[in-house]
Amino acid sequence: MSGRLVLNGTTEIRGSFGEISGAHVSEATALWLQTMVALTAGDTVELQGNFRAADGYFAADQTSFWGAKIG
Repeated sequence: MSGRLVLNGTTEIRGSFGEISGAHVSEATALWLQTMVALTAGDTVELQGNFRAADGYFAADQTSFWGAKIG
């Protein structure tokens, strides 16, 4: 499973790519993507992910996005 964060639907946010491989015994896996990017009003951030060997999905209602204002 791999994922990345995309800014405004087109630009991959630098440093946001993450990947997990190996057996998943719980049928639930966390993928931690951590980076910093400057956002302005109206910007969107979306998760794009895929699975190599099996079908799966990213649960939209269980995805967390945290932000902080700096400056």
